[in-house]
Amino acid sequence: MTINNKSAFFLLGLAVLFTASCVSNKKFESMKSSMQQELDLANQQLGECGEQLNSYMNQLASCEKDRERLRGELNTQENALTLRQEQINDLKTQLDDVKTQRDKQMSQVGELTVLSKSANENIKETLSQLDRKDKYIHLLQAARTKADSINLALAINLKSVLKDGIEDKDVEIKVDKTVVFINLSDKMLFQSGSYNLTQRAHEVLGKIAQIIESRPGLEVMVEGYTDNVPIKNNCIDDNWDLSVKRATSVVRVLQNNYGIDPNKLIAAGRGEYSTLASNATAEGRATNRRTRIIILPKLDQFYDLLNPNNVPK
Repeated sequence: MTINNKSAFFLLGLAVLFTASCVSNKKFESMKSSMQQELDLANQQLGECGEQLNSYMNQLASCEKDRERLRGELNTQENALTLRQEQINDLKTQLDDVKTQRDKQMSQVGELTVLSKSANENIKETLSQLDRKDKYIHLLQAARTKADSINLALAINLKSVLKDGIEDKDVEIKVDKTVVFINLSDKMLFQSGSYNLTQRAHEVLGKIAQIIESRPGLEVMVEGYTDNVPIKNNCIDDNWDLSVKRATSVVRVLQNNYGIDPNKLIAAGRGEYSTLASNATAEGRATNRRTRIIILPKLDQFYDLLNPNNVPK
């Protein structure tokens, strides 16, 4: 091989190497560009994933807050439901107590407030014989008329005596069958949570004592009532105790201050029972805190008239 041929061959080899090198560089640049695009795309997708992750984290935090809020509301509702159930149970207990008291009162002899069982039986027996006992009918009518007249006159006198300086809402006078009721508000008679009488109470009781003293044939029962708010201190054990002490305070004033015969007086406590209104409101509790004075003629004089054995022949 000649020198010229060697040179040509060498140049041809360089040309081939150069061409191969160019092709390899172009391929490398193409691959580099493609990988950069993929890297950019991956970074973009990674950024989007980060944003989505932040969004999901915020949503998760919001859900956690909502869950805590709902859990708090659930606890509140459960507590309210428990309290309401306790209130319902208390009301059921009070209702049972009232029913028991009512049943006892209807089955007991009530010479001061109702006709005795014996008298009721006598009336039934009498009514079955009315067709042949005209004279007895007249006696019964006279007894009823006499009792109604006494009570009506008594109520009118009481209203007349008590009307000056006394608000209607503090004193209520009613006639029910054979008795006269005087309902006196708690705020007028006593200091809050106490059985000590106010000065105004002494004025009202003094007026009532005038009526009682002027009628020897009357008997008087004082009943104390409270609301259902619990009370306990060094002097008072509970609402039963407070109601009895309040009734006793009134009776003592009638006896010691105004000379009412103690043989005509009875003190009774009814506690938080026999309510006139619901204890669920302040107005209802104020209505239930009261003292009731029951004034009635002695019924002994009427019982003889109700005895069929005493019917005129």
